Amino acid sequence: MKMENLSGVKVFSLSVLNETWQIRYLLFSLTFLLYILILLTNLILIVTITLEKALHEPMYIFLCNLCINSLYVTAGFYPKFLYDIISGSHVISYQGCYLQIFVIYSSVMCEFLTLTGMAYDRYVAICKPLMYHSIISSQIICKLIIFCWTFPFFTMSVMIALSIRLTLCGSHIDKLYCENWSIVKLSCEATVVNNVMGFVFIIIYVGFGILTMLSYIKLISVCTKSQENRIKFMQTCVPHIFALINFTVTLVFDTMYTRFGTKYIPKRLRNFLALQFLIIPPLFNPIIYGLKLTEIRKRLLKQCHRVK
Repeated sequence: MKMENLSGVKVFSLSVLNETWQIRYLLFSLTFLLYILILLTNLILIVTITLEKALHEPMYIFLCNLCINSLYVTAGFYPKFLYDIISGSHVISYQGCYLQIFVIYSSVMCEFLTLTGMAYDRYVAICKPLMYHSIISSQIICKLIIFCWTFPFFTMSVMIALSIRLTLCGSHIDKLYCENWSIVKLSCEATVVNNVMGFVFIIIYVGFGILTMLSYIKLISVCTKSQENRIKFMQTCVPHIFALINFTVTLVFDTMYTRFGTKYIPKRLRNFLALQFLIIPPLFNPIIYGLKLTEIRKRLLKQCHRVK
């Protein structure tokens, strides 16, 4: 996709961290440690699931996809953010900004679709156990994983293509990273097409969210009738629900801030709310699953004993 800049904007300026250099160094150290922790926790789960054949099941393949997606999104944010902290520079090139938008928001959509796939997998496993292997086949899982990546890539390609054609009357983005809606708001011209397409995609993803919610409602109603199903639900579905709630809450914070953010909210609080979905899901997803899922714990301990 060719990026033809019609407005002459070469760089975008991002929100500035008004901190002293001493605090900047502390923030850099904490952010760097956080990034390393995210990389390690997700890589450990990816390697464990990849090496252990017993974990080559749909639930763990979806989990592996979540971890890969976490590495993808953090690569689109943390290196640039760390550089901005230590250098004091808060600018990004025109092309680099759109690349960051594509990576961050396609990963958000990929995570959302992956969580939907996990909910459907658990629904079939508990509500239709005898038909599980015929419904959730390896071919179906492969197609679902491909869809989890290709549809977000398509969505963001359309949104970015619509934004690139706009003539901009400004170049400041009031966030610590690039965000598509913030660029659309800089447009000198009407953005009706951008708004309509944005709402269309929002409705589509809300539909996936409703499907996920209905799956868990059905699961809960089924599991209350059987002790065996209750145990299976607690062992495999509770981590999914934690991850879904965690991701949804952080995403709502970001959406509310982007659409309805106000300058009356303290800047530090605005920055914290904007970074929620880039910090919490990538870090806590592997920790939640690693601690809660019995098979993951067993295989992790097995790998640790092998290393010793």
